[in-house]
Amino acid sequence: MPDDTTSASSEILHSTSPSLGSAARAQATVAGLLSEPLAPGLYLVATPIGNLADITLRALSVLARADVIYCEDTRHSAKLLQHYAIGTRTRPFHDHNEERESERIIELLKSDRCVAIISDAGTPLLSDPGFKLVRAAAAEGVPVIAIPGPSALLSALTTSGLPTDAFFFAGFLPAKQAARRTRLTELSHIPGSLIFYEAPHRTAETLSDMAGLLGVRQAVIARELTKLHEEIVRGSLADLATATPVDGLKGEVVIVVGPEQVQAISDEVLSERLAGVLEVMSLKDAAKALADEFGVPKSRVYGLGIKAKGARE
Repeated sequence: MPDDTTSASSEILHSTSPSLGSAARAQATVAGLLSEPLAPGLYLVATPIGNLADITLRALSVLARADVIYCEDTRHSAKLLQHYAIGTRTRPFHDHNEERESERIIELLKSDRCVAIISDAGTPLLSDPGFKLVRAAAAEGVPVIAIPGPSALLSALTTSGLPTDAFFFAGFLPAKQAARRTRLTELSHIPGSLIFYEAPHRTAETLSDMAGLLGVRQAVIARELTKLHEEIVRGSLADLATATPVDGLKGEVVIVVGPEQVQAISDEVLSERLAGVLEVMSLKDAAKALADEFGVPKSRVYGLGIKAKGARE
């Protein structure tokens, strides 16, 4: 994109049409970024997970100015780059050549080159290669810059309606059932929502294992996010396992599982437990200990302690 678009577009910025004004400001922003040289370093660039319009202006400017773009699949990424008329040369970077290409990339970075890393979709390094490369670049003192943007796991989590204050991204579960069940058992007591990527043809089997091993929990299947046939299905793990076709779904799948449901405890039972604990610790410490044990607010336990103390006095 030519740099002189900044001055040309400035005449449109005060247009009475909001859409024209927004487009002109976006154009001017990209033109401004393209007019500046890109600092040397390793750029981790998030790309759309489906809708090509989801790419950020900053991501476009980095991809256009980089010396080389390393892609999970160059043929797949060519669609995005051609759509935005980006002619930067590309090279493959995947599980099978990561070690070899990482050495080449480090040499480029030590020569003050600008290298961008992108995955087929979303934020690179999440269930994709790149961790070892970033560690090696950091060890060499090379700047590593994140260019944030689309992420399937965050899109699924935020639209799920399940708790977002604490979550654990588990990536892909093992394909074989025995190993998958072992992994689910390991994850079963992690506090917070659990997020998984899954192959469409294994989704029903995985949900069935989850229902049997994770207990009664709410969950969501997020399919084809940002695409034409986007679908978000909510329900219990058992209901979703029953409703999901055994022969599989179509498209990319993210499963979000809500936290373990703690059985409700009455004030009477809590007070009885508190009375015993107070024999060996202060009310403050007892309130924290029981809050952690039963998953109830610390203030509730503390209040019961104050009430019991008042009754005794």
